[in-house]
Order: sequence, then structure tokens, then C-alpha cells
Amino acid sequence: MASSVDDMALATRTDKRPSMTRTLWDSTVGKKTVMAVSGLIMLSYLVVHMMGNLKIFFGAGQFNAYAHWLRTIGEPFLHYEWALWLIRVVLVAAVVGHAVSAYQLSRRDIKARPSGYVHKRARASYATRTMRWGGIILALFIVWHILDLTTGTVHSGFRPGHPYQNVVDTFSTWYGNVIYIVAMAALALHIQHGFWSAAQTLGVGNATRDRVLKTLANVLAVVLFAGFVSVPVAVMTEVVS
Repeated sequence: MASSVDDMALATRTDKRPSMTRTLWDSTVGKKTVMAVSGLIMLSYLVVHMMGNLKIFFGAGQFNAYAHWLRTIGEPFLHYEWALWLIRVVLVAAVVGHAVSAYQLSRRDIKARPSGYVHKRARASYATRTMRWGGIILALFIVWHILDLTTGTVHSGFRPGHPYQNVVDTFSTWYGNVIYIVAMAALALHIQHGFWSAAQTLGVGNATRDRVLKTLANVLAVVLFAGFVSVPVAVMTEVVS
């Protein structure tokens, strides 16, 4: 009888053990891995998104056709907009995972700061020191960007089915340009540090590859900034109108 009770108690303790997934998530390594993978997913999307945005230089017909194609990917196997919604779900999961893990790691970092932390922080790069604020700026921008060019909630002249005109209207306002350019600057700084950090977390970096990874991070940051900002600049200078 006593043996049975002991077995039941042992089974209960075993059942209460956290799963491997939970253990990994609770660890610093696990959270950094989530940040790295989710960051690379978002970076891949940004590269494709930038290339799509540049189609605006080929005229309204090409840009609108591209926007329509995004909604018909996979047809007839997939229904209208199914692929687009799948992409959106993956991106939302990546953004949430990235933000939550970043916040929790930041809280752990604050609690574990050594006495010499302030001096070390002063020597950190500008991109590293602005990662937190850059993330907040980007989160706010994502909300504004969706309300502006996806739902049209904050876009007074929004016309469903006319993406070219909606983009031109947005960048015909001074505040639309300021919001977009500031957000793209924050994005560039975020990528500059984040890409190299993700590579380190995933074990790609080493003494030899660090220089290459940092160079690649700088190139990605500059290319994405220039590519995204070229659209509002083109509208402001009436290259696109």
C-alpha cells in the first residue's frame, strides 16, 4: 500500500515537470533563439516587401497588378487571399515572439546588471543603445502602417483596390513622410545590430566570420533603408505622381 502511494506521488511530481518546450522558452538561450529566428523571418519579409515597393517606379499598372497578385498567390489550389493571410499570420507570430522575448530578456538584463554596467553601456555602439527604443518605434509604425495602407482607417482619401494612388496620397503629406522615414531609420539601426546578433545566437559567427557578418549587416541596413525611403522621396520630388 505504501509503495502504491509513493508511486502515485512520484507520478504526480513527474507530471508537473515542465515540458521541454517550456524549459527552452524559460531559458535565456531559448528566448534569444526565438528572437533570432523571428528576426530573420521578418528580415526575409522586408527584403521581399522592399522589392515589391520598388515596382511603383514602373507605373500604376505594374504596381496595382503586383498588389492584386499578392491576393491570388496559389490559386486555384488556394482560395483568394489565403496565401496572403497565411503570410500575415506567420508575420504576426514572428512580431509577437520577437517583442515578448525582447522584453523578457531586457527585464532579465536589468536585474543582472553588474556594477560596471554603466561604463560598458557607454562604450556600446549607437545601434545597440537604441535597439529598445527602435523596437518601440517600429511597433508603433507597424500599427500606423496597417491603419494607413491596409485598412485605410487613418487615410482620409483611401480607395480600396487602388494601392498606387493610396501610396502616393500618403507620401504627399509631410507627416506621412516624416513617420515613414524615421521608422526606416530605426529599422536600419535595428537590422545593423540585430542581424549580427542573430547570427551569433544561432552559432553562425566566429572570429573569422564576424567581420563578414557585420559587413553584411551594414549592407542590408543601407540597402533596405535606401530602398524603402526611395518611394516617399520619389513622391516628394514628383518622380512618382
